[in-house]
Amino acid sequence: MSKVILSAEGLCKSFAHNGKQIHIISNVDLKLYEGDFTVIMGTSGSGKSTLLYALSGMDRATGGKVIYNDEDIVKLSEKKISKLRHEDFGFIFQQMHLVSNLTLFENIAVCGYLNKDKSKSDIKKETEELIEKMGISHIKNHLPYQVSGGEQQRCAIARGVINSPKMLFADEPTGALNRNNTKEVLNLLTDLNKSGQSILMVTHDIKAALRANRILYLDDGKIIGEMTLPPYQEQDRKNREIQVNSWLNSLNW
Repeated sequence: MSKVILSAEGLCKSFAHNGKQIHIISNVDLKLYEGDFTVIMGTSGSGKSTLLYALSGMDRATGGKVIYNDEDIVKLSEKKISKLRHEDFGFIFQQMHLVSNLTLFENIAVCGYLNKDKSKSDIKKETEELIEKMGISHIKNHLPYQVSGGEQQRCAIARGVINSPKMLFADEPTGALNRNNTKEVLNLLTDLNKSGQSILMVTHDIKAALRANRILYLDDGKIIGEMTLPPYQEQDRKNREIQVNSWLNSLNW
């Protein structure tokens, strides 16, 4: 049995609107396991991204617990949550949020500098290694607007893993990419997972979801289905897609 890396107990997120409480996620119980590639799916407005943000400390839950390293991060101070996000968690978003006046190299390295346990020379070396791994070494001195969306997202992935996060959170990382760039980014994420990186990804794209070994289906803020799969192999993609489509259809996808 894999080790639980993060868990939620009775997790809720709501807000007040016109005197009423609007519930986005409701009493979610969830365990995420070390080394898993977990995907959250669901229709638009089901609460997928809200759940990811609550689990990662990007947004404060309004009820329940999120347990990481035997601590409830919902109760942590902003300073401690910020430290946790910098040191233990990595993030990739649909909109890459690269700093426009920094080169690709600088966008990655600056996040590494937030880790006070590493020297600048070590960060520079690790940045070079990641840039090579992501296939963007030839454009490392370009500004974000000078490269393609796929190249920007590869930079964003490198930025997300520069501090060797225990958990990598990805919110629709291929949502703004074309087919070829989507495949390249998914291949990079799959390779990261095969090397041991734990990933939680939100997606509406079935082809992206196929890369997971575990898919959770969210409806109206609640997990109503779960599917487990063997590690992804490209040669099994068609059969895998048939299985996942059949399961999603059974949930009225």
